[in-house]
Amino acid sequence: MCETKNFYLWVLQFFGLLGLLALVLWLALRPESPEYTIVDVTIPKSDIDNGGQNGSILYVLEIKNSNKDSSIYYDDTILRFYYGSDTVGEKTIPSFHQGRGKTREVTDSVDVNPRVWKAIRNSISNATAELKVAVLTRIRYRTWGVKSKHHGLHLQGKLLVGSDGKIFGKKKKIKLRRASKKWRSTRQRLLC
Repeated sequence: MCETKNFYLWVLQFFGLLGLLALVLWLALRPESPEYTIVDVTIPKSDIDNGGQNGSILYVLEIKNSNKDSSIYYDDTILRFYYGSDTVGEKTIPSFHQGRGKTREVTDSVDVNPRVWKAIRNSISNATAELKVAVLTRIRYRTWGVKSKHHGLHLQGKLLVGSDGKIFGKKKKIKLRRASKKWRSTRQRLLC
């Protein structure tokens, strides 16, 4: 009878230790989401001053993989700018692979929707304009040679653009964060 209790106690300890080991490994190897930061946004002064129907937004987007054990495979990434509830412009960044601990900088421009451009130009001329930025993509992690399932990523941020056409305020770099549920539902209504 005493031997059976010891055996059951040993089995219980074995599975408890195995569970604890699994928890520690999961915590140690769980990859972090990539960090997206708007480093610079510029609306050319010539676009603001000339009073034309067309404008553009020049941007620098930094994508950082801070994982030391996982590389990331990105599907096509959609970068959208909003003014209020109107879509200002959109750019697609083609799919790519990012190694462990690497940072990628994307410099490009977005042509502004002519229907929204006049309102943005007037707002910038008066003081500042508040633009919203959204990033939509799907990613897969590769840890120890094994690819994970796809993970959706929806990030957002707010930019204040001053009368000079550049980011206004103390914060010159805008880190994009997970989208709020309120903004997500508004965006989905606009897409439908």
